[in-house]
Amino acid sequence: MNSDHSHPALRPIEAAPGVLIHPTADRRLASEHWLLATLPAPSRDRARLEWDQHQVTLLPLGTLFSAVRIPGRLLVALTGITEAPKLDQFLRETLDGGPVICDPRFRRYYALVPASMPRTWYQALDDWRAMDVDCLGRGSYLGVPRVDAVQWTRPRATYWSAPMDLPSALCSPVEVARLIAAGRHCMPAEPEA
Repeated sequence: MNSDHSHPALRPIEAAPGVLIHPTADRRLASEHWLLATLPAPSRDRARLEWDQHQVTLLPLGTLFSAVRIPGRLLVALTGITEAPKLDQFLRETLDGGPVICDPRFRRYYALVPASMPRTWYQALDDWRAMDVDCLGRGSYLGVPRVDAVQWTRPRATYWSAPMDLPSALCSPVEVARLIAAGRHCMPAEPEA
C-alpha cells in the first residue's frame, strides 16, 4: 500500500510478450541523468538543487546535444496559433516527439538536436539569424527545466513544450529545418530602410 495517501496506489501493468514497459517516472529519471551527464560530477548536485528550488538549471550545450532557438512569432506566423498549449501540441506532432523547451518570458522555443549539426545548416543559419533563429552549441548554455515541468503553468516559467520522453531521443535536424523554412515563408516582410 502506498504510504502517501495523496497518491493512490496504481495497479501493476502487465506487459504483452516481448514488450517492455517503462513507467513515466523511470523514463523521466533516465532523462534527468542523461541531461546531467553534460556536467562534471561535482556540479550535478548543484543542478538538482536548482531544479528543486527554481525549476530550471543552466546546462552546457555542444557535448550531448545542441539547441536550435526558434522565436515564437515564427511559429505563430506559420500556424496562426497564439495559445501556448495548442502551440505545444503542434510542436509535439510536427517534430515527432523530439524535445522542445519553451521560454515564455522571451517567447522562444529551443528544439534539442544532436550536438553535431549538419554542415549544410551553416548557410541557412546565416539567412535565418535575421529572424532570431540560431543554433546554440559548444560554448553556450541553456536554461533547462525539470523533466516533469511539461506544461505551461506560469507566464514566465520555462517548461518542456514537447517533453523529453527518452534519454538521447532528440529532434531531427531536418524536421527542425523544414519547420523554420516553412515559418520563414509565412513571416511578414520586414520594411526596407
